Amino acid sequence: MMRPLKELNFETLSKVKFVLADIDGTLTLNGRVPAITYSALEKLRDTGMKVIPVTGRPAGWCDHIARMWPVDGIVGENGAFYFSYQSEQHKMIRRYWKSEADRQGDRIRLSALLDDILAQVPGVSAAADQAYREADLAIDFCEDVPPVDTVEIKRITDIFNQAGAKAKTSSIHVNGWFGQYDKLSMTRILFQEMFHQDLELVKQQVVFVGDSPNDMPMFEYFPNSVGVANVMQFTSQLSIQPAWVTEQEGGFGFVELAEAILKSRENEL
Repeated sequence: MMRPLKELNFETLSKVKFVLADIDGTLTLNGRVPAITYSALEKLRDTGMKVIPVTGRPAGWCDHIARMWPVDGIVGENGAFYFSYQSEQHKMIRRYWKSEADRQGDRIRLSALLDDILAQVPGVSAAADQAYREADLAIDFCEDVPPVDTVEIKRITDIFNQAGAKAKTSSIHVNGWFGQYDKLSMTRILFQEMFHQDLELVKQQVVFVGDSPNDMPMFEYFPNSVGVANVMQFTSQLSIQPAWVTEQEGGFGFVELAEAILKSRENEL
């Protein structure tokens, strides 16, 4: 059962060194990143914490975020890659789960799946950001189309699964891909290669915050997992729930968490 974030003690929060966050519905509110949320990311990083978005959003967006947001790296397309921009060297590190040749082959198979899904599930479409994706297919069921019901969303995941693809549902998309990876598996690689840390050994120093079913691997793995308040709308779909939940939704819920972490640091000084 999810417990209120305000019950998470300062001692635990004061040990946090890494803040991992989903983007849509977690850093955003009504599709936008509030200024106060962006400021909270910057404040966390300014205290020396590592800040890493972990998202289903596409490579094109992730390149921008890695370069221009106050973050230390980003895991994108549900674990297909991580990017990290080294500003002093003016160098972008791009680490993919699969080779370019394999990704190209997957894109051909996913294109055929898109035709199948559009033929079988009325009212959905390829996500508007599909042109910027390198490894997966995102099906929009409520971002830029009128919302479809949960039966149709399940139908999309079934089509992916029947084709041998993995499928995860976010607050706006069903993402499908070929490959045995997810948000958690690529996060492990990022920690090893960028921070020289074994994630298993430092997971008590990590907070992950998310909002939807595709965050379940992270909710399950991290003891200090947090859902922003809008995660409550997915409780029937969450076989694994976060340990804690904020009072506020989306980006304001993230700010609630960030302020608690920052306050715990002040109390420690």
